[in-house]
Amino acid sequence: MRMSHIYQPVMIRRLLLNEGKALDQSIAEDLSAKDPSQIEYYKDRVNNMVGRVLRKNGIVEKSKNLYSISGIDSLSIEEIRTLIDICEEKIEDFITTRNIDIWDHRNRNRKPIPGSIIHKVFERAKGRCELCGISKDLKHLEVDHIIPKSLGGSDEIHNYQALCYSCNSRKGNRSKVDYRQINAVYEKRESSCTFCTNSYASAFEKRLVKDNELAYVIFDKFPVTEGHSLIIPKRHFPNYSEVNQAELNAMHHLTMEQREQLMAKDSSITGFNIGINEGVHAGQTIMHCHMHLIPRRQNDQQNPTGGIRRIFPDKADYRNHLQ
Repeated sequence: MRMSHIYQPVMIRRLLLNEGKALDQSIAEDLSAKDPSQIEYYKDRVNNMVGRVLRKNGIVEKSKNLYSISGIDSLSIEEIRTLIDICEEKIEDFITTRNIDIWDHRNRNRKPIPGSIIHKVFERAKGRCELCGISKDLKHLEVDHIIPKSLGGSDEIHNYQALCYSCNSRKGNRSKVDYRQINAVYEKRESSCTFCTNSYASAFEKRLVKDNELAYVIFDKFPVTEGHSLIIPKRHFPNYSEVNQAELNAMHHLTMEQREQLMAKDSSITGFNIGINEGVHAGQTIMHCHMHLIPRRQNDQQNPTGGIRRIFPDKADYRNHLQ
C-alpha cells in the first residue's frame, strides 16, 4: 500500500490503540490533531477572540504564548472541580438551547463538494490562495463560495474560489461588501445595450453557443475568422476592470470550454487570439464588456508575428526593431 499522506498510519494507530476498533469520530479527531492548519486556525481564535475577551475581563493572564487563570493558586481542588463542572454545564446548555450547528462558520458549504470539483478549483488557482496569494505549501487551502450559499450563491464552479484558511475565516467576519444587494447587482441590464436586450432573442439564438449563471458565449456576427466567438458577462458593465471574481471565473470556464470545442471540431486551428477592447479609443463599439476568442490557422495571415500588436501594424513585428 502506497502512502500519499499521514491519514493511513494515523487511522491504523488509533485502531491499534483501541483494541482494533474505533468510531469514525475518534479517527477524525486524531486526524484533526495532526493537521497544522487546524491548530493554526484555533490558535488565531485563542489569541484574537476568546483569549482577548477573557483577558479583558481579568479572568486569564498571558505571558508570551502561555495563558493562566488569574488567582489559580488561591483555588482549592474542590473549587477547581466545581468550576470545571460549571464549564461543562455551560457548554451543554449552549449547544442545547441554541439548537443550531455552532460550528456553522467552519462548515459553510453544508453539502460536501465533490473531490473532482475541489481538484479543478485548486488547479485553477495554481496552488495559491486567490485572495492573498500564499502558497498551499505554507498554508492549507479551502474551497469557498464567493457568493455565500446563505445569500443565494450557487454550487457552480465559477462561484468557488481557493482561499487559505486565514483568508477564508476572515472573509465572513470582516468583509465590507454588502452581500444583501449582490443578487440585484447581477441582474443589472441596460435597455439600449445589444448584449443585454438581445441575449436570448431569436436573432441571437442561432449564434448562442452555451451559457452559465453569469455569462454566455455567442459567435461573432462579423467574424474575422471562422469560429470567432464572444464571451459575455450577463451583467451590464462597460469595462473589464469592473468584472468581479465570480464573473471572471464564469467567463474563464466558458472560454476554456469553447476553445476545446472549437479545436475538437476543426483540426486546422493551431492558435487563438484572446482579447478585450476597452473604451472607444481602443476600438470598443458595444459598451458592454465582452471578450473575443479568435481561432487562428497556419497561413491565415502572411506574417502573424505580433498577434494583437497588429492594432498598430508598423509596430507588430518587433523583431525588425532588434536588427
